[in-house]
Amino acid sequence: MHEMSIMQSVLDTAFSALEQSSETRITQIVLTIGEQTDIQEIPLTFAFEALKPNTPARNARLVIHMLTTRSHCDDCGIDFDHDRFSMICTDCGSSNISLLTGRELRIDALEADSESFESIDSDADPFADFLTDRPE
Repeated sequence: MHEMSIMQSVLDTAFSALEQSSETRITQIVLTIGEQTDIQEIPLTFAFEALKPNTPARNARLVIHMLTTRSHCDDCGIDFDHDRFSMICTDCGSSNISLLTGRELRIDALEADSESFESIDSDADPFADFLTDRPE
């Protein structure tokens, strides 16, 4: 699942930005993801929930905006939406098109505040027992 490594990179970027600010915790991350990236929203959300415990993003909310694929026909000049596999102009049938949207993967916004950060206890962390109860 490449969504886990993508979300780790998003969080690393967010934590780096947080270190450069006077804030102490992340409250919201807003992403825009193009359909052509093949990044799936549900696995990405799962990765976010799995990676955020006991971090400055532990109570953060993730907002994902999925962008449809949009292209420009270089022959007839129209812009049109299409699915990720139909790379043909919907007006004239030409395959001479230029992709306008669909490959995006960007952090549009990070929201943060200065509430103090306390480590979570094992009762509140669903992964705590899994991570700490290991055979010796």
